[in-house]
Amino acid sequence: MKALRTVAAATLLLAAGCGAPEVDTSNTAAGHGNYPVTLTNCGAEVTFDKAPQRVVLLKSAAVPYLHSLGVMDRVTARAGQYPAEYYDAATRAEIDKIPLLTDRTDTSGHLQISKEVVISQQPDLVLGEVDNLSRDTLSAVDIPLLEEPALCPDATTAPTFDDIYRQMDAYAEVFDRRPQSLAAVTTLKERMAKIPEPAERRTAAVLYPTVGGGVTYAYGSTSMAHPQLEAAGFTNVFGDNKERVFEITLEELLGRNPDVLILLYSDGDPKAVEQAVTNLPGAEKLKAVASGNVMPQLFNFTEPPSPLSIDGLERIVQRFQATS
Repeated sequence: MKALRTVAAATLLLAAGCGAPEVDTSNTAAGHGNYPVTLTNCGAEVTFDKAPQRVVLLKSAAVPYLHSLGVMDRVTARAGQYPAEYYDAATRAEIDKIPLLTDRTDTSGHLQISKEVVISQQPDLVLGEVDNLSRDTLSAVDIPLLEEPALCPDATTAPTFDDIYRQMDAYAEVFDRRPQSLAAVTTLKERMAKIPEPAERRTAAVLYPTVGGGVTYAYGSTSMAHPQLEAAGFTNVFGDNKERVFEITLEELLGRNPDVLILLYSDGDPKAVEQAVTNLPGAEKLKAVASGNVMPQLFNFTEPPSPLSIDGLERIVQRFQATS
């Protein structure tokens, strides 16, 4: 049975960046095994006639959702980076059982993989879009693709922690795992309710520096970094920028001079990531550098919205509320 009917949805382009995907449950009996299930994802309608059984992961962001829903055994292949620090022992054991196609990335952390390698796996769902393997390429051979909504090319809406709960529900519809979703979302909300109020409100910036020299990026109000900082009790010094991520100079950073720096990275040595900023000429004038309030953080602990974003929030609170 064909697992996908993908149609260009011109009238849905505005919905593409509106947080978690819209799910048509009118024919799903609240997700209790009745298909088809249709999602709006990055401006396209993606319809599943049955629960996917052969999933290929091209990005790691979906892992905490799939683990919470108990469907990691449906993943038959993976590609990219899966740092052990993201996962508990049970999730790491699940990942280790999944064959790795490639972990080769370019200098900006983007996966390098050919479409032939992915298609040869005969997936009935691919999670994560990469530069040389688009939704259109896969739909031409009847393979559905879902991207995390915050990473859709035209995403413009500011994400919130509610997007995590909605995305869990969306995956639950696809895999027919509504009870598991309810339990997982309840637990996540309980964790959020335990985040303490800070003793004082300080400023912060979330950056993605290039190790070895090059461009430094900052995250604005349409990134998950923004609500994460807010929940941790910080004011994002780049919160007035409506772009998700953008290039900055050291002069711009000095002009905003945040109390705290969170440095995102995809893999590698966190000390090298920190030095990519602290070794810049003039960086010693930054309050965050002078006070030692610089924290490297693996990328998925912040972006895109996922249960790992709550893990990352807890890490930020533990590090900086204790020193405030």
